[in-house]
Amino acid sequence: MWGVTVIDFALPAVTPVDSVDWAAIPSPAFVLDESRLRRNLALISHVQRESGAQIIVAFKGFSMWSAFPVLREYGITGATASSLNEARLAREEMQGEVHVYAPAYSDAEFPAVLELADHLVFNSFSQWERFKPQVLAAREAGRTVHVGIRVNPEYAEVETDLYNPAGPFSRLGVTRREFRMDLMDGVDGLHFHTLCEKDSDTLERTLEVLERNFGDVLSQVKWVNFGGGHLMTREGYDIPRLIRVVRAFRERWGVHVILEPGSAFGWQTGWLVSSVLDVVHNVKDALLLDISVSAHMPDVLEMPYRPRILGAGDPPELDHHRETSEGAGGHPYLIGGTTCLAGDVVGEYVFPQPLKIGDRVVFDDMIHYTMVKTTFFNGVKHPDIGILHLDGTYECVKSFGYEEFKAKLS
Repeated sequence: MWGVTVIDFALPAVTPVDSVDWAAIPSPAFVLDESRLRRNLALISHVQRESGAQIIVAFKGFSMWSAFPVLREYGITGATASSLNEARLAREEMQGEVHVYAPAYSDAEFPAVLELADHLVFNSFSQWERFKPQVLAAREAGRTVHVGIRVNPEYAEVETDLYNPAGPFSRLGVTRREFRMDLMDGVDGLHFHTLCEKDSDTLERTLEVLERNFGDVLSQVKWVNFGGGHLMTREGYDIPRLIRVVRAFRERWGVHVILEPGSAFGWQTGWLVSSVLDVVHNVKDALLLDISVSAHMPDVLEMPYRPRILGAGDPPELDHHRETSEGAGGHPYLIGGTTCLAGDVVGEYVFPQPLKIGDRVVFDDMIHYTMVKTTFFNGVKHPDIGILHLDGTYECVKSFGYEEFKAKLS
């Protein structure tokens, strides 16, 4: 439950998991639960209102555009893109401000990116110098284009190197040593991104370093983008601290603050529904599912992390990792995907009853950083994308077939 020290208002109710008829949902499918999305949006909207920051959605983590009308209901009217394709999607479907940052822009794509962007962040001063004439020409033609430079505070509390943008020799952002005050003409903002699913105390410590290293720059800009990684919708996140920290920063420097979380929007808002295709035995029983770990939830292997399966628990040797083991003493299975990759395996789980072909296996928290990273490896069927609406009805909003697989190749 949400502690009273975290938030001081009631969140919308969510659909009980036990009430969902999983067998009625065609498998495989990513299923967004509208009630859980609205719960997150109510919290994000509260933070935006109370902190005075602008909160936009990071497409790299959540870009399920069929849900964008719901986001707009809660005052989320902007998006951050990391490519031309994401920028186009933001302009066409989000219908609000388009913020763009990429580690590098190509000569071929930059004119199109510039045409779409309201906020444009450069990763280096060399890129800013290269494309500055085009930005100035757009401004002279009447466009309002805000330009920022991404800085690297050289401070992060990210345990996984794969996701640490401030690690040794990072290519992301300009360090203080390389910062060029003489090239700031035409730049009105700063951007940093060093968090990864962190609480607001990490942000507070990061800002202390940012202010110490870049205080002279902060005094000259109009806006600061705090990047993503603010997991404000996770249970126990210190919301009052976040609001206090953002307010204080805004007042101290007189700047507009932007937050661009991705995971926070999709956090705990849905599932990946799969079915058992076969049960095989090689010392242990193994379930072969109609999904792929590597193709449909790659973060499980990349992070790595162990996803929760509804109704299943840990084997005895892993019980200490959880407060409870739902299936302790039940029926253990290795869970694997349907590609020929030997390591296409989630791990071992314990179920209260034996499973058979056709039974549903439902992975929890599978909306953020899943659909945006899927592949057609091995040509395996891509899960549908669907929405579980407030009235309990299920709507398939996208189904994938051979044509999508073929169109990706040549």
